[in-house]
Parts: sequence; C-alpha cells; structure tokens
Amino acid sequence: MPVYRDEAVVLRTFPLGEADRIVILLTKKHGKVRAVAKGVRRLKSRFGGRLEPLMRVDVLLAQGKSLDVVSQAVSVAAYAGEICADYTLYEYASVILEVVDALVSNEYTDEYVREFQDTQGQYNLLIAALSSLAKRKHAPDAIGLSYVLRAMSLAGWSPRLTTCVVCGKTEELCYISPAAGGVMCALDHTPESILCDDNTRLQLYALAQGDWPSLDNVSLAFSTLYLIQQWAEYYLERPIRSLGLLHS
Repeated sequence: MPVYRDEAVVLRTFPLGEADRIVILLTKKHGKVRAVAKGVRRLKSRFGGRLEPLMRVDVLLAQGKSLDVVSQAVSVAAYAGEICADYTLYEYASVILEVVDALVSNEYTDEYVREFQDTQGQYNLLIAALSSLAKRKHAPDAIGLSYVLRAMSLAGWSPRLTTCVVCGKTEELCYISPAAGGVMCALDHTPESILCDDNTRLQLYALAQGDWPSLDNVSLAFSTLYLIQQWAEYYLERPIRSLGLLHS
C-alpha cells in the first residue's frame, strides 16, 4: 500500500463504525483526500484532537482503493481553539470550509494511478484566511467574504467589476449578473441581473482584491453578502448553507 506525506487542513469529519472516523482533508500537494482515521473516537486514540475541523496537520497517509488511511498526524496549527471560542468567527470559518470543499474535487481518474488536482494556491489561500480569522487581523465578515471571492477567482470565476460586460462602459454600472460574469450598465443590463449600487460594487472590488486598508473600519452592506452568495451558488451549482445562515 503506497504511503505519502503532506500538510493538510481538516475540512469535515464523519463517524464510521464504533471507533473510526472519515476525515476530509485539503492537502497542500495531493488535492482533497478522503481518509479513515482508525480508532480516533476512542479515549486513548493516538490522534487525540488533531483530526478535527479547522486543524492544520502534517499527515502520513496510506493510499487505499476508496479511502486512504491516516497513519500519523502531527499538529501544525490549531485554528479551532481561537475560532470556536467566538461564534462570529466560527460562522465565517464555516463559510470558508464549505466553499473550499465545494470548489475542490477528490475524484480520481484511476483506482491506482492518482491524478491529484493542483490545489496549492487554494491551500495557501485557505490557511491565510483561517490564520487571519484566528488572529482577528480584520473583521470576520471581510475575511470570510474576501476569501469566497478570491477562492472563486483562483478557480476561474472572477467577477468583472470595473466595466460593463456588454459594452465596456465604466459609468452607471448599477447591475450585476453572475451568468454574464460581472457588472452591467443601466442601458445594457439583462432581465436576470441584480441591482448593485456603487457602494456595494466598490466593496465587492475591495474584497476581491484583498484591499484591507479600504475594508478595515467599514461596515459591509447586506447587499454585498447577498451578491457574493448569488455569485458563489451560481458557479458552484449548489446552495452554500453557511452563507444562507448569515442572513438569519
């Protein structure tokens, strides 16, 4: 059974049998991995609390047919402690984990020869966002929503926010259409486009660029959250439940 080692962030876990757990990992070099951690739910487990969501670990994995097997896990950074102690941080961390889980596939073309998706860019962005949340570098909503737009951009779905996607006009950009790929002017907007005022559009642009000087000490508009949710759900072709919970 081939063995490989990588750094990873735990995205999700599921119980398996009486003592095991399935762990979904985003690794630095091997894409998204589904693995079983044997005996992890026992009190005397050698893994301890290292294989929980929001933990960054150095893992040794044995390749299996449908599930890999965690042989060793060493903690690199424990984001969970700081984030789970604050409900707002946890809300936006949940958004981050759900979005990256939806963005990255763990499908393999062959049972024995793996062609892992290149996710190093996504991995680096993920750990930067989680570290910023844990250290409270910026407002939690700014970190979480900026992450969503930047992760979508890395996947090839970057919104056009400075010129109309139809005519290239730079004025009266008061609509946005996920289907069309960005903002539209008042004259050329399509029926399914959504109203987007200048303040919201500028906030979207700052979030997409990671422009923290423009975002710090600014309250994000509800319309900004709504449009990011619409953008992500359109391209991921699925609801982002954690984003929907932010509305409630």
